Amino acid sequence: MHSTRRQFLTHVGLGAAGLGLAGCQLLRPAVGVEPLPRSTPEAEGVSSAGILAFLAAAAQAKHELHGFMLARHGRVVAEGWWQPYGPQFNHTLYSLSKSFTSTAVGFAVAEGRLTVNDQVLKFFPDDLPAQVDENLAALRVRDLLSMAVGNTKEPTHDMVKEENWVRSFLAAPISHAPGSTFMYNSGATYMCSAIVQKLTGQRILDYLTPRLFQPLGIRGARWEVCPRGINTGGWGLSVPTEALAKFGQLYLQQGVWQGRQLLPAAWIEEATTKKIQQPLPAKPGRPNEKNDWLQGYCYQFWRCRHNAFRGDGAFGQFMVVLPEQDAVVAIHAETGNMQSELDLVWDHLLPAMSPRPLPPDAATHARLQQTLASLALPLAGEGAPVVRRSTRDVDFARSISGRRFQLEANSLGLESVVFDFGRNDCEIAFREGRRTHRLAAVGGSWQRGEIALPGLPPRLISGGAPKPGTPAKVAASAAWKDANTLEVLLRYYETPHHDTVSCRFEGDVVSIDIRASIGGNQRPTLRGKLPA
Repeated sequence: MHSTRRQFLTHVGLGAAGLGLAGCQLLRPAVGVEPLPRSTPEAEGVSSAGILAFLAAAAQAKHELHGFMLARHGRVVAEGWWQPYGPQFNHTLYSLSKSFTSTAVGFAVAEGRLTVNDQVLKFFPDDLPAQVDENLAALRVRDLLSMAVGNTKEPTHDMVKEENWVRSFLAAPISHAPGSTFMYNSGATYMCSAIVQKLTGQRILDYLTPRLFQPLGIRGARWEVCPRGINTGGWGLSVPTEALAKFGQLYLQQGVWQGRQLLPAAWIEEATTKKIQQPLPAKPGRPNEKNDWLQGYCYQFWRCRHNAFRGDGAFGQFMVVLPEQDAVVAIHAETGNMQSELDLVWDHLLPAMSPRPLPPDAATHARLQQTLASLALPLAGEGAPVVRRSTRDVDFARSISGRRFQLEANSLGLESVVFDFGRNDCEIAFREGRRTHRLAAVGGSWQRGEIALPGLPPRLISGGAPKPGTPAKVAASAAWKDANTLEVLLRYYETPHHDTVSCRFEGDVVSIDIRASIGGNQRPTLRGKLPA
């Protein structure tokens, strides 16, 4: 360890620490995006001051942004990533995946493989329920695309519990005539993925690769699959931030890329115009005309205010296309208020755009560049008072270093944990059967590694989850929260989410809480004791 780092045992130590697998190598990105052209904001008619105001407002509103890119007239004028996130890494899109699934259907339509008026049942004759009612018989591909299946209950959560998702979806009751009512339905998007695979013999990720990803210079995209090997469609795609910007730029350019018509302009128009109205709330929390979730739904795209359209995903994943401004906004994030995040675009970025180039503003642009280059999420303990540990505390840590705490029986299947404290580092080793999961915490910066602890990382939906034991990429830091509590912050930088691990020492007992950044992913408290 570097001698300039503060001592782990005596100070907060890991207020700017790294945590990863002991002995692991730094991960090299296996993904990438050939870059869009770059320009300065003012040259493309965007105020650097307006972009700074957007970033400041996002911080003030406590939106946790991970990646941001603004393109105007086909050129990137601002981009930034909050460490430990970065431009070279994939990021989970959640439901923004749906817009890519719609695009796969668009290519299949353009190739004459199907039409949006085709009945869904004809693609799956072996998966039909015993009784096919008139609503199921009438279900068309366009109803899947426009979230107008007619279900009263969203079928996805029941569907992903089964091995055959297609059969489960088709068995779900359809109470309303297809095409008549809107209800958000991720299972419907999965069915679009299943249809394209049925017709082409390829998963939509593979089908889109030569048609979309390769022409746009996007490498290393990943997409989760169902138990039968079909891409999940409605979620599960991961791409870098710039891939979102390029995807939006393709739609802004009516399907043309570098002079080549990849996707017909007619499909772009069809896919991004209003097909159905979402139900209007009886007592809206804000005026309907200012609610971006009430402007109409398209084919797996949403209409927005200001004559814009978007793809979006849970926790603030956005690809917003503004045709009137010839602009695209791409955002990766973890936020609990997606409307508020969109409001920042309308309140700050939209007014910053002028129809003509602006006079150079070197000072403000330099300040913007400095701000974008220094974006970072807080490390564990950052901003908290420095914890000065007493000699007694240090002696205690040394006394338990290397000794095994036997854990009480727990649902994660972890049997024991060992804390190995050094001068500037701490290794935490969890034992699970014959496997040992080692975490090495050091001072100084985020450190990237992989982790395969049971139940990690957090996720919103179980369907398509990697097999247990699959390593997840992680960047982590640690700090002494108080004299007896070690806090470890795990950021899964290819997802929106993070975990906070609190290790509380009291005599010969340790209690370990692992709190997820999203609800419904809380883990049991692990309790361990040193042998007598």
